[in-house]
Amino acid sequence: MPKISEAEFPSGCKSLPEGFWSAVEVWVKKPHVVNKRLCGATETESRDVDSDDLRKLLDNNDKEEEELLQDVFQFLCSGDSPAHTHQKDKPWSSTVRTFIPKVNCYGAKQQKEVVLKDSDRQHVTFLPFEEDSAAGRVSLKKCNIYQLRLCSKGCEQWALELHVLTSDGWFSDGVAYPKLPWLSSDLLPKLVRWAAECKSSEFKSTLSLLPVEKYSLTYQRLKEKYKSMVKVWPEVTDPEKFVYEDVAIATYLLVLWAEERAAKSLTDPQSFVDLGCGNGLLVHILTNEGHPGRGIDVRRRRIWDMYGPRTELEEKAITPSESFLFPGTDWLIGNHSDELTPWIPVIAARSSYSCRFFVLPCCFFDFYGKYQRRQCRKSQYKEYIDFIAEVSQVCGFDTEEDCLRIPSTKRVCLVGKSRTYKQSDEAEIDQSRASYIQSRQTSTGAAVQRSGVRKSRDCCHGSAECDDTSGCAWGDGFRPRNGRETVRNCAALPRDVVDGVVLKVAEALLGMSEGTSSGDWNKGGSLSVREVAALLQQETLQLLKNECGGLQTLLKNNHQVFKVEGGTVRIRDWRDWTESRRRPAVPGALKTRLCWFHAHHPQGCPLQEQNCTFAHGPDDLRPSTRPLKKLKKI
Repeated sequence: MPKISEAEFPSGCKSLPEGFWSAVEVWVKKPHVVNKRLCGATETESRDVDSDDLRKLLDNNDKEEEELLQDVFQFLCSGDSPAHTHQKDKPWSSTVRTFIPKVNCYGAKQQKEVVLKDSDRQHVTFLPFEEDSAAGRVSLKKCNIYQLRLCSKGCEQWALELHVLTSDGWFSDGVAYPKLPWLSSDLLPKLVRWAAECKSSEFKSTLSLLPVEKYSLTYQRLKEKYKSMVKVWPEVTDPEKFVYEDVAIATYLLVLWAEERAAKSLTDPQSFVDLGCGNGLLVHILTNEGHPGRGIDVRRRRIWDMYGPRTELEEKAITPSESFLFPGTDWLIGNHSDELTPWIPVIAARSSYSCRFFVLPCCFFDFYGKYQRRQCRKSQYKEYIDFIAEVSQVCGFDTEEDCLRIPSTKRVCLVGKSRTYKQSDEAEIDQSRASYIQSRQTSTGAAVQRSGVRKSRDCCHGSAECDDTSGCAWGDGFRPRNGRETVRNCAALPRDVVDGVVLKVAEALLGMSEGTSSGDWNKGGSLSVREVAALLQQETLQLLKNECGGLQTLLKNNHQVFKVEGGTVRIRDWRDWTESRRRPAVPGALKTRLCWFHAHHPQGCPLQEQNCTFAHGPDDLRPSTRPLKKLKKI
């Protein structure tokens, strides 16, 4: 029973031994967090067992298996521990977990493990096994049996040890069973970090409302089917992020709806309306997969023309009112729906008693403007999710929370599948909704907004406000976004303002070069963005305040001059080979702009003219052959 490796905890770690079991739970329930070739795992209900129970589970009357079981029992009881003898009749807590690979490479065969937790000894043992259902036999995989041990070293010193039953013949299939060194190099350090931090998440684990295996199979099918969208994506947004994120959201909804049909014995696919559908890809996928529906957004996207006539998309500003109810629709969707997010449970509740909703909140909006924080003990994101859940509950929904598996930091969704009241109580509940909305209007200072005194909001999509509130009978004050996007990325600022800021900041950085010898090229010092802001006049700062990202965006736009990382600003040194590798010259853009260092740095450009991607003077300039960039539409 050799020890393969050991990882020590930070001295004086206070989270143990509880943190050890918390980390083990993550590895058992969510192995995909470490092993990226897995989609997840399913787990049977935990039960306490003794050696006789294990024999019944694993013994198949085979002599070799019996000898192996003896070795396993010895393995289970080996090692030092805080309690050398068990105090319980059934010393182990047992579960069986089944791995779910991202790509099904096992066919009908499933990879399973018995997980045995020994709380007295602070051990957890993993026993991989194979089932032969036809013969009714279970056989252990002797070579892949391993154990994690939490060991006290005294004086508040702890270590996590990895032991195996035998170090010979470890079998690796590269999916459920990685190579043995991987357990030491990847798994063990992660477990130590999780155990030391022992942080409980503010949110539920991913895909808690769905069968993970069905999700995995559906996602792989849809990913393969729609991956070609990445190559033809006409928008300026990142195609891989948006395509695969919408594929994952569509997968979630399709599995959720399939489970609903099975539970309610429904045959017809659910209908939907996506409010604030954006690029419309989610609508396109759901429609192609057989669900009748449409998407509505205030601004048309170029990609809409690629979907064909089956995908129904409508360009229209949405205002919460009687004009925007959907009585014949099963589900309303709000996927990063911004200012519409708190209204979607209301619209669903008032559309019909049977209408359900799914929202994936992103930017923080109340009914009549930006959401104002009220608590400091929660993260802003958690507080906003709780607010939308409260709206849903006031609207009479039995609200469930889940976490999606998407490439985004805003992954928590809320689902309203059923009501908490009888249909005959609709009038009374609707009065409660109206009162709640009115109270939010008062608390967010909507009286100021209704008079027209509003600032344009800082949304992640950079949209401005619209003055059209016609038809908003449920509450004056709601303003849908403008159909035309305002560019606020510092690109429209006066050129003399931008050049002045760049020169002032560069001079300040170059003036910090203490100890630089006369022969060295001066690359200056560093300043925080806050310190850079202190160098500028209030009039300039006010101009930047109206831009998305403000001063930091301006500095990043001038990446030829500055390197901005972690809130720190430095002069970019193009002699560093990593800079040219990270920012290779774009074909057709070589020497189409003047070199700032050649013109403004006291020592000129650190590169020779032939090595610099920028022009050293007007005579070195070349005409651009790069295609013109289209106006940004998100």
